[in-house]
Amino acid sequence: MRYTYYPGCSLESAAKAYDISLRTVFRLLGHELNELEDWNCCGSTAYTSVAETTALAVCARNLALAEQQGVDLVAPCSACYTVLNKTDRFLREQPELRSKVAEALGEAGLSYKGNLRIRHPLDVLMNDVGLDAIALKTTQRLEGVKVAPYYGCQIVRPERSFDDREVPMLLDEMLSSLGATVVDYAMKVRCCGGMLMTTVDDVALKLCSELLQCAVDSGADVIATTCPLCQINLEAYQDQINRRFKTKIRIPVVFFTQLLGLALGASRAEVALDSQLIPFEPALAPLAEAVHV
Repeated sequence: MRYTYYPGCSLESAAKAYDISLRTVFRLLGHELNELEDWNCCGSTAYTSVAETTALAVCARNLALAEQQGVDLVAPCSACYTVLNKTDRFLREQPELRSKVAEALGEAGLSYKGNLRIRHPLDVLMNDVGLDAIALKTTQRLEGVKVAPYYGCQIVRPERSFDDREVPMLLDEMLSSLGATVVDYAMKVRCCGGMLMTTVDDVALKLCSELLQCAVDSGADVIATTCPLCQINLEAYQDQINRRFKTKIRIPVVFFTQLLGLALGASRAEVALDSQLIPFEPALAPLAEAVHV
């Protein structure tokens, strides 16, 4: 199968490991990810609250370009996925807004008809590729690895998309099928604080502290997430959280595609594991020793 790929800004910078591992996973499974040519920032979640029409027009430019490709658009960043889907929905449901955005797109020689599906890679991997096909390609079982599956607050909200809003299970099912022990992670859809880490850090640090402590208390060796901002908030601020809350948390936070890539036989470099701030070892030493380099 072939998909148009919208990496978004995060996957070209702080979340490069997500980009590398996602491309590796699709290659190993025999599916095409073709990066959208001349894509621009989606506007993230903040811009729409400042200048809604302009923000939606900026985002709709990506939709118009992707629609020309005639295949589904894959957006791995949770914010991008949410904003792209919200823009598509707003344009379908609000005629006046659609007219304004259409006028803006027209100035660039573009139009958007609304014939595009915006997909998250977890949805594509589970519902298009399927666990049976993944199992056939699996060469390294994740036996003994205890994983807390962290979806974050965006990819299944505010509307139900490809999984349950309150108790999503697709990531749990994928990790279990790969041999990992999926812990009962009660906070799997709790917010990490998002950009509050740069504005009201007291709130974000407390939220992240609770998420990390829940994973540790659940017996997890690693947290697997679907979101670039969640990943950096949970991993990069552990030292600060430990100082603030007098804890001793040290747990790696990886993208789910990194674990999937390892199961598919990818090397550490092919899933960018060496980019982690909290090392993959020693918590996962048995698995790491079994993976070829």
